[in-house]
Amino acid sequence: MNIIEKVDNSILQFIQINMRSSTMDKIMTFITSLGNGLTIWALIGVILFISKKYRKYGIMIVLSLILCFIIGNLSLKPLVARIRPFNAMPLLDVLLIKPPTDFSFPSGHAMCAFASGVVMFYMNKRIGIFALILGSFMGFSRLYLYVHYPSDVFAGMMIGILCGVISIIIVNNIEKRKGKVF
Repeated sequence: MNIIEKVDNSILQFIQINMRSSTMDKIMTFITSLGNGLTIWALIGVILFISKKYRKYGIMIVLSLILCFIIGNLSLKPLVARIRPFNAMPLLDVLLIKPPTDFSFPSGHAMCAFASGVVMFYMNKRIGIFALILGSFMGFSRLYLYVHYPSDVFAGMMIGILCGVISIIIVNNIEKRKGKVF
């Protein structure tokens, strides 16, 4: 764990010292805002659900987001109870966003982005690649904004991928057993 913490801290310090600019501040704040609250991913899931042609994929996205919430926010965050970097190692005078009040590990933004991105990739490769790239930028924005460690984002990415795959399997199995339900 000590090695991971050292690598995490080195990466965060590099970003804070070498990559900060007013333009990047605006871009990263905007990108991270896409994952706040009722996220862009939930909105996409609802929009797909409304369309009869894409309902199955909307259900997959919403299911993957529910799995992310249960696994990440309700289980791992309180279990691991990792303090956020801006509290553990104050490097910045002012955060660019409202300080998150929950624990750091894993990154909810990364979980939701990658869970949805996997489902979107399953639905349509081009759209999925775009979603996964946006998810990667969203994960980086959390590092840039100094609210997550790299290992938080990596774990969020891996859990999100897993939740996306599980939701695809569940919905496809229901459809296989019951016929075209969605």
